[in-house]
Amino acid sequence: MKKVYFISDLHLGASYIPDTHAAERHLISWIDSVRDEMAELYLMGDILDYWYEYRYVVPRGFVRFFGKLAELSDAGVKVHWFIGNHDIWIFDYLPGEIGVEVVDGSVVRDIMGKRFFLAHGDGVGRHSRTFMFLRALFRNRACQRLYAAVHPRWTVPFANGWSNFSRKSHKKVPSVDDNACSSTRRYVEQYCLEHPDIDYYVFGHFHVVEDIILPNKSHMVILGDWIRHFSYASFDGEKLEIGYFKDAD
Repeated sequence: MKKVYFISDLHLGASYIPDTHAAERHLISWIDSVRDEMAELYLMGDILDYWYEYRYVVPRGFVRFFGKLAELSDAGVKVHWFIGNHDIWIFDYLPGEIGVEVVDGSVVRDIMGKRFFLAHGDGVGRHSRTFMFLRALFRNRACQRLYAAVHPRWTVPFANGWSNFSRKSHKKVPSVDDNACSSTRRYVEQYCLEHPDIDYYVFGHFHVVEDIILPNKSHMVILGDWIRHFSYASFDGEKLEIGYFKDAD
């Protein structure tokens, strides 16, 4: 039976991941383990910890992962890549070379007869003014052009350092019992309840795993990450399930 898969927050290439090649191979092992039953793959944001496409060059790395996505696309698997708050600057290279659909923002989509609300999640719930300002700044076309004018020898180390600092400042990843997780769940639940007539809400971004039945009988799913949880979701047309992949080393 063919299934649709959802995965988020891989942060491939992050400086705080001890062995980035091992992390990439782990991901490839998961894809290979499910590819025969995969009809579509939804990459729900922050797949790469940093990515910026210049007009004539692209960053180094991620060869195994990009090659695997190309294999899927060539085999007829539809691959959808939602822009997160780390891999914001995907333009035309990945769609053109690999055939992925790039989505910036949220969409409502019918999948196997069910109605899905899909978003990375960085625009959902309550965030600080600083976060929302930076989110808007990074998506501003004029700012992107100015950033592109700076040589990568300066921008790449800056971006990696920024990501590492952000990670250290939030080094306590919330678990399902933490107050932070409860606060996240409350605001995301409220957002979902304000958007009715949906069967499944699927988010990334928050680095927690949640599968909750809302008061309106919809399901709200937060996908976790591949830093600590190695989690994903699959949908067969009848049921959406959370799975974990930790045994590929």
